[in-house]
Amino acid sequence: MKVAGKSTRSIELAADGWAAVIIDQTRLPHDFVLRRLENLAQAAEAIRDMWVRGAPLIGATAAYGMALAMRADPSDENLENAARTLMATRPTAVNLRWAVEDMRARLKPLGPQVRTGAAYARAAEICEEDVATNRAIGEHGLELLRKAWEAGGEQDRVNVLTHCNAGWLATVDWGTALAPIYLAQDAGIPVHVWADETRPRNQGASLTAWELGQHGVPHTVIADNAGGHLMQHGMVDLCIVGTDRTTARGDVCNKIGTYLKALAAHDNGVPFYVGLPGPTIDWSIEDGLVEIPIEERDGREVSEITGLNQVGQIETVRLTPDGSPVANHAFDVTPARLVTGLITERGVCPATTEGLLSLYPERHNSMRGT
Repeated sequence: MKVAGKSTRSIELAADGWAAVIIDQTRLPHDFVLRRLENLAQAAEAIRDMWVRGAPLIGATAAYGMALAMRADPSDENLENAARTLMATRPTAVNLRWAVEDMRARLKPLGPQVRTGAAYARAAEICEEDVATNRAIGEHGLELLRKAWEAGGEQDRVNVLTHCNAGWLATVDWGTALAPIYLAQDAGIPVHVWADETRPRNQGASLTAWELGQHGVPHTVIADNAGGHLMQHGMVDLCIVGTDRTTARGDVCNKIGTYLKALAAHDNGVPFYVGLPGPTIDWSIEDGLVEIPIEERDGREVSEITGLNQVGQIETVRLTPDGSPVANHAFDVTPARLVTGLITERGVCPATTEGLLSLYPERHNSMRGT
């Protein structure tokens, strides 16, 4: 994707060939800042403090975190330490665990003298695989948008509602939920996005709106609670969201507030789709409500808000009364029964065990109890 007309990825190797360079997403949309990650501690901090976020990008960053750890010390002890350190940063996104376990499994049989090169090579592969996967998600989702446009009669655009940020900033490139929108825009399909602000961190208002604007996609930022009203009045043709973890039976864990959008969509007959890459499917669990750990983050994300003040300076202010307790559950689970379909790199399927296995038949033996 492009930033100010320049092709950009959310994570790349620096010109020196060993440090990883990321976009500090906590500074967007008001300030475009690149950060160098030079060691394991910085990679872990980037994930934990959400300089990077989005399940696929978290996985890619973790992979480079393992490579940076091996550059510093390729011993068996440090390999295990790096895996533990990165796994502890965020509990919900399954791509983090997938990437760390993939790197660990590939590096452990190797001698320390070749681990660093192998780690960097595999991290680069994970990034390229993510780009190809997301492009494929976009191609499959494009057909849904094309059909919605062709079925729309005299309406002048396809209206898509999304929640949080599942664009290229959440991946290495293209995005998951937004990939079909970018391809539709490029194909000449008139698409318009309703971007939920996504409290408390406002990823929709800051990140989704920013990247859509960079690509020239028409969009409107709305309050989180406006989606149901828009659906009631026929102003949403379909919803597409991302996911941080999807169970083997199709339950979807995504940013807090997703469940409410799915309920509104179900009540108003609006199709509700989820874009996801294969590594986001957790084949070891079925009941998302019971088995997915829900991250609880710092209450200051709810009680405070950051933005530009009247003189153009970034400032943080408090919203809540002193002494008021704050809860900050970062994710919720949307039951599979509310999901119209899952858009994957292999095609679109029902949100069911049978639907997922029709696209990933090789994973049958990965499911619990088989």
